[in-house]
Amino acid sequence: MNENYLKLPQKIDEHFIERAKKLSTANLADGMASLSIRRGGCMDPEILAVDEKMRFCATAATVETEDGDNLPIHIAIYQAEPGYALVVDGKGYRDRAYMGDLMVGASKAVGLEAVVLDGYVRDKEGLKSLNLPVFARGYMQRSPAKKGPGKINTPILCAGVEVFPGDLICGDYDGVIVIPKEHIEKVLKKAEDKVAYEEKRTKAIEEYEKNRLEGKETASLAPQWVSEMINK
Repeated sequence: MNENYLKLPQKIDEHFIERAKKLSTANLADGMASLSIRRGGCMDPEILAVDEKMRFCATAATVETEDGDNLPIHIAIYQAEPGYALVVDGKGYRDRAYMGDLMVGASKAVGLEAVVLDGYVRDKEGLKSLNLPVFARGYMQRSPAKKGPGKINTPILCAGVEVFPGDLICGDYDGVIVIPKEHIEKVLKKAEDKVAYEEKRTKAIEEYEKNRLEGKETASLAPQWVSEMINK
C-alpha cells in the first residue's frame, strides 16, 4: 500500500453527530466564532450542494489530488465505510470533472454520508437522483484523468479550510463547515446556546409585531447588546 494512503480515522461519537444534525451550518459557524478557533471553519462560498434540500454531518475522511486526477478518489471510495464523508482537496481544478454519477453511486453503495469536493463534478441530474449529498464548485463535462498517487487520510487544505481526518464536517443549503475534532463538544454547546437565544429573540420579535398591529403599547425591540453599544 502506498505510504500516503493511510487508514480511516476514528469515527466521531454518534451522540455528537446526532446533536450536530439538529443544527444548521450557520449555527455551527456561530459556535466556532464564539470560541475564536483558528483551525477549521467555513469553506469557500462557492462550495455548494448539488441539491440544496440535502444535508449531512459526518466524520471526515480526506483525499488530496490535483489536475483532475481521480485515481486516489477511487481508492478512497473503495476502502471507505459508513459514517464518513469523503472530503477531497482537488485544488479547485477547473478543466476536468473529478467525478460523476458512477463514482457517487459507488460512494453511496459503500455507505459514505456525503462527498465534498474542491473541484468540479458532472452528471448533475444523475447526481440528484442518487440522494447522496454532494458539494462542489460547479460542473464540467470533461472526463477525469487517472494518474495517482495522491494522498488519502492525511491533513488537507480544502476550499480554504484545513481539514484533518476525523474532524466533524457538516453541509447544508448554506455551504460546508469543518469543526476540529478536539473542539467538537465545546462548539456544539456554544451553537446550542445560540439557537436557544435566537428562539427567544424570534418570540420577542413576533410579540412586538403582534402588539404593533393591534395598536398596543410596545417595548423596545432592540436587544440589550444593541442598546448597550448605542449608549457607550
